[in-house]
Amino acid sequence: MCNREDSEFGRRVIDLKLASPGEVALCVDRQKELSDQGKDVRLWDLLIETGYITRSQIARLNKSLDEDSMYRPAQQIPGFQILGKLGQGAMATVFKAKQLSLDRIVAIKVLPKRLSDNQEFVDRFYREGRAAAQLNDPNIVQAIDVGEAGGYHYFVMEFIDGRTVYDLVSNGKPLEEKDAVDIILQTARALDHSHARGFIHRDVKPKNIMITKDGAVKLADMGLAREISDYKTANAEAGRAYGTPYYISPEQIRGEINIDFRADIYSLGATFCHMVTGRVPFEGETPSAVMHKHLKEPLTPPDHINTRLSAGVGEIIEVMMAKKREDRYPNTKDLIEDLDAFGRGEPPLHARKRYDPALLQSLADGGEPIADVHASTPVVAGGGQQNWTLLLIVGIVLVFSLLVNILLLVR
Repeated sequence: MCNREDSEFGRRVIDLKLASPGEVALCVDRQKELSDQGKDVRLWDLLIETGYITRSQIARLNKSLDEDSMYRPAQQIPGFQILGKLGQGAMATVFKAKQLSLDRIVAIKVLPKRLSDNQEFVDRFYREGRAAAQLNDPNIVQAIDVGEAGGYHYFVMEFIDGRTVYDLVSNGKPLEEKDAVDIILQTARALDHSHARGFIHRDVKPKNIMITKDGAVKLADMGLAREISDYKTANAEAGRAYGTPYYISPEQIRGEINIDFRADIYSLGATFCHMVTGRVPFEGETPSAVMHKHLKEPLTPPDHINTRLSAGVGEIIEVMMAKKREDRYPNTKDLIEDLDAFGRGEPPLHARKRYDPALLQSLADGGEPIADVHASTPVVAGGGQQNWTLLLIVGIVLVFSLLVNILLLVR
């Protein structure tokens, strides 16, 4: 039996004059005969078999039909004129559109029809819209509307004319330190606004950080965002890893229930590391291999990979990416203060305070390697003389830090 897809295909073949209406009708009749015999044959196979069209023509037609099918749901949204497609992922397609009532350009995210029958995906889609609607910050993509039309669920948001951080790092080259710090600082401010309102983003990564042509940073995609007080969703998701493998925090990998704001700090740290080194913190042949390294493998200090980096940047990233969340920044405000201080040419005191005690404790315990802060720094047990030398170096560093703190207090 000729289905709707075959009917649309046959119509396009006739419209493009690749075959005559009579030739298509003959193939449709043959398809019905075969269907009555219990044989399921596609219309295009019969058109090829009879020599009316070629396989290359079929491929071009299918591509054209796919593009039409992607635009069709967006065209059904009342009050908006679709101007083009901005991008497509596994979860949604995003279109550029004009909001007719206000004569402004917006972006519309549309949930695919195949996911619209899955209540979990629909709920998550609307949860994203509600989360974005409660956030009002210049560094967060603004929500405009969410709804359903023609059986399609859509989410209208602010249109960002620019590019993503992923576009900047996709060539494998590190960004300039100053530029990277500025982008991370603006993103941290966006997260601080979100955290203050009880939302965890849970998917901070280069593709979700956008930069306008004016240099403003916009945090996007609240698709995995969750209120920290939403225990029902937390329990429903227990044991499952939500996030992107290259940037996901260890506690998200373990599927812990009590995920908090420090998970976003870890992911932002992984993004920061990628930006200043030109490569992701951990690589592997499979997503599972990458996530295993987030759990177990020490982080190579960023300034060991890019030797042009300032020590302060390395310290900030290592504290952000500590395996144990209690060793990270306790909140985004402390992180922002360190980034601001670094921008002024001052040491990141919050990071330094968390690093120095960890180093001293490690040496006091016999020189064992530090697991979570500066984990890959070559500090190991190996003889009394070596330990005394290391203690002397650490003592000098601590004295220097003390003098800096005194000078800052006096000033």
